[in-house]
Amino acid sequence: MQIVIIGCGRVGSGLANAFSREGHDVVVLDKNVRAFRRLDPDFRGRTIVGSGFDRDSLEDAGASNAQALAAVTSGDNSNILCARIARENYRIPQVVARIYDPRRAEIYQRLGIPTVATVTWTIDQVRRWLIPAESSASWTDASATMHVIEQPIPIQWAGRRLEGIEIPGKIKLIGVNRAGIVRMETKDLIGQERDLLQLAVMADAHSDLQTLLESTIS
Repeated sequence: MQIVIIGCGRVGSGLANAFSREGHDVVVLDKNVRAFRRLDPDFRGRTIVGSGFDRDSLEDAGASNAQALAAVTSGDNSNILCARIARENYRIPQVVARIYDPRRAEIYQRLGIPTVATVTWTIDQVRRWLIPAESSASWTDASATMHVIEQPIPIQWAGRRLEGIEIPGKIKLIGVNRAGIVRMETKDLIGQERDLLQLAVMADAHSDLQTLLESTIS
C-alpha cells in the first residue's frame, strides 16, 4: 500500500517503521527535519519536510495515489484538517486522525472521520483490567453506532455457556481469547477463568451487556 503519515513523533515514527518493515510504500511528513531521527536506520520510505495541509507537500508525498493516510501530529486541529483534506480533496479511502480531546473525537466520528482519542483509549484500557465487570469499547465504527469490546470474563461466567452473553441484533460474542489463542467458534464454548471476551455491541445496548455480565443465573 501507499501510505502517508503526517507527523513523525513517537506514534508517527512507530507506524512508519512498522509499515516500512512490512514492505509498504511509506511517506512521512513533518515540519521539523529533526523528527525524522526517530525513524529506523533501515527505514525504506521517504521523508518530506512540510505540512499535512499544504497542497505542495501532499502532492510531493503522492497523496493523489495514496491508499491510506494517518494524521498523528500533536495538534487536534491540524490532524482533523489533514484528515478532511485527505478524504474530501484526495479521496484517500483509509484515513484516521489522532485526537486528544475525547469530545472532539466523538463529534468527528459521527461526521464519518475515524479518530483515535488517545486519552480515552488509555483510560478505558486501564479501567478494563482494574474493574473487569465494567466494559469499555476498544474500537468504534465511524458512525459510532457499534463498539467492539474486549474484557476479562466476570468470575460468575466461568463454567457457563458463553452463548448466554448474546442478544440478537444487539450483542454478539465474536471471539474468546483463551491462553493467547483466539477462538471464534463460541456457540458451545464454556467460560473459563482468565478468558478474554471479544464482543460486538450496539451503542444503545451497553446497559443490556452489563446486566448479562452481572447475571448469576445460568
